[in-house]
Amino acid sequence: MTSAAFDVLGIGNAIVDVITRADDAFLARHELAKGSMMLIDEVRAEALYAAMGPGIEVSGGSCGNTMAGVASFGGKGAYIGKVKQDQLGSVFGHDLKSIGVSFDTPQATSGPSTARCLILVTPDAQRTMNTYLGACTGLGPDDIDTSLVGAAQVTYVEGYLWDAPEAKKAVLKAFDAAHAAGRLVSITLSDSFCVGRYRDEFRALIRDKVDVLFGNEAEITSLYEVDSFDKALEATRKEAKIAALTRSEKGSVVIKGNETYAVPAAPVSRVVDTTGAGDLYAAGFLFGFTRGKPLAECARLGGIAAAEIISHVGARPEAALKGLI
Repeated sequence: MTSAAFDVLGIGNAIVDVITRADDAFLARHELAKGSMMLIDEVRAEALYAAMGPGIEVSGGSCGNTMAGVASFGGKGAYIGKVKQDQLGSVFGHDLKSIGVSFDTPQATSGPSTARCLILVTPDAQRTMNTYLGACTGLGPDDIDTSLVGAAQVTYVEGYLWDAPEAKKAVLKAFDAAHAAGRLVSITLSDSFCVGRYRDEFRALIRDKVDVLFGNEAEITSLYEVDSFDKALEATRKEAKIAALTRSEKGSVVIKGNETYAVPAAPVSRVVDTTGAGDLYAAGFLFGFTRGKPLAECARLGGIAAAEIISHVGARPEAALKGLI
């Protein structure tokens, strides 16, 4: 296998985040399930945006956040995702390139506008996400540059891509190209509701194609339809090659065959916003993994990144993560 030009290639939904604070009453009025990620249409997006209070707008998307984290550690990353040739699309591309992530996916010149995610953060730091996919749904197999896939040690994707049939085809093309080039592939389960929609497909992927699996406690128990983390852990061990499973304040557990590494959470003075915690954990883990670090150290790096991200509003690092290790 030749040396890699990139540590991680991320493939995801290119989304601009709109983040604001809200209380439980607001969620109830708009019939929103706290902590969930719901797909919404453009009409619903406009109505919610109009009802939301003041907020901040920043380029996001689960995988985009992970790639920002990899870059913040000093890693070399590339990204594939679809935006439209509009203002938000230009903002998204500029944000990634400005932090050193390669992003050359052609912009759509027609069709839906660039995607956005309306994120409501409640006082308990839970985030409720309402996503209008917009131009994201245009991502397809033709956007996958197989030479780029072959130039990355790991191709990492978000489970959310399974909501768009053409994006799913794009991911499968990338996975096959990665393995053909002797590279590795990784996926995050993204959300327990997403798991519920694609449980059987995700399990088949984990058995047959995925080298490194990411998920949190709710997602992994949903995937295997069990009532405890310990049961989910043992079910995962039978199907996944490597799995890194996060448990909020309990830290994370990494398994590989019969090996188990339980790593405590990194200290954080105050939890402000949990948006992006799993995304940044994956960034730290993959940064360590692509440098051949022991799995427990990969998990420690993931915990450091997650602790930084939950200490402030927004899902992109405010402090250089390489300075925290």
